[in-house]
Amino acid sequence: MSEATDAPGRVLVVVPTYNEIENLERIIGRLQASVGSAHVLVVDDASPDGTGELADKMAELDPRVHVLHRPGKSGLGPAYVAGFRWGRERGYDVLVEMDADGSHAPEQLPQLLAALGSADLVLGSRYVPGGAVTDWPVHRLLLSRGGNLYTRWALRLPLTAATGGYRAVRGTLVGRLPFEEVASQGYCFQVDWAWRAWREGARVVEVPITFTERAFGRSKMSGSIVAEALVRVTAWGLRDRLADRLPGRVRRPVPGRVRNSGRSSAVR
Repeated sequence: MSEATDAPGRVLVVVPTYNEIENLERIIGRLQASVGSAHVLVVDDASPDGTGELADKMAELDPRVHVLHRPGKSGLGPAYVAGFRWGRERGYDVLVEMDADGSHAPEQLPQLLAALGSADLVLGSRYVPGGAVTDWPVHRLLLSRGGNLYTRWALRLPLTAATGGYRAVRGTLVGRLPFEEVASQGYCFQVDWAWRAWREGARVVEVPITFTERAFGRSKMSGSIVAEALVRVTAWGLRDRLADRLPGRVRRPVPGRVRNSGRSSAVR
């Protein structure tokens, strides 16, 4: 288990975009108002609405803004992996995942960064005490909660929001994880690498966030994304349980941690 350290160091917020021209300036402005020292990397998948061009203009005016252009839309997971690689090559100490659509409040980023003082990976969770979801229809909330409960059971992963995409991670942990083996293209990517981090022995902490539905643009969530997550999580869970039956296999449980109103308690 990793030892805790204090200051998080240089922070890079990775923001994948595809047709987010209505949201980009707003979210970067809020981010800079909340954590002025943080840099942001816009990873744009050749957005036809001009998001990449807008990001380039912002980068020309502000040295804290950077842009990574990719040739086409190829999924959330590969976008984050490309952003992590870019950040690690340039010596950033902390990497942050944040959506461009405003569903992840930049004003809550200081709490995630503060929690890195006792963690390797910090997950923003809607489902720990103090967390909340606003503006979601009931069916989507039930789908999210059910998916996270199923993931927790299938993978024996002691997290309330393994699917969540608002998270901060130490660069040293990113360097230890085999991201080239993470095959998930969509939101299942979040489950995949959180599970790998926990199994690696990383200290994982959840802090409460308020998740808000996007105000502009269209959600990227689809039935195919949900189906991919269900199939992959089921396969991983079955494979893990079968492996436990092999002679000589010893499963080393590693407790995660949940931060609740400034206090931490082990997840069981």
